[in-house]
Amino acid sequence: MSLIEIRKRSLTIETIYHEGGPAAAQPLKLAASCAVIRNPYAGRYEPDLMPFMAELRSLGTLLAQELVDTLGKDQVEVYSKAAIVGVNGELEHAAVWHEAGGWAMRSVLGDPKAIVPASKAVASAGYRIMVPLHYIHACYVRSHFNSMEIGIQDAPRPNEILFALVMGTGGRVHSRLGGLTKDKVSVHDGQR
Repeated sequence: MSLIEIRKRSLTIETIYHEGGPAAAQPLKLAASCAVIRNPYAGRYEPDLMPFMAELRSLGTLLAQELVDTLGKDQVEVYSKAAIVGVNGELEHAAVWHEAGGWAMRSVLGDPKAIVPASKAVASAGYRIMVPLHYIHACYVRSHFNSMEIGIQDAPRPNEILFALVMGTGGRVHSRLGGLTKDKVSVHDGQR
């Protein structure tokens, strides 16, 4: 029997033309693909979460592929992941998404080097969480430090988990604070 029972999914797309300055030549697109599932461990302690983490790779691939189909694989420059666990669960039920969601995005995008940032929480339905974003090939590219808010009004219910993946097409539209730029990435260690 599958540990993954999806109640609902959502896809949110933001298109940012400007942040008060001149309109960008190419608007920035940020997208979040979310799935709300039954928490198989709600209300009890489960010592072995590894089978759940392994099975979540398929959900991660589904969400990552939806984002690539939406934005275009060659357009994706930033990524992140998040999980919100309903109040009958625990934070470790969100932490399983670190490997499963991160692995899925790397696989679909062709194995970018930078660590996939994340945020997680245990919260009531309607909770919204800020998800940090950065450049997929080197996490120190300052122009690409950004965030996107995710959440669903009726999720997660107490016995559910909301899992999300986020991707975007570039850095902030008015970035001008110096630092490493994407065209100067040279070490290819995922950092610089």
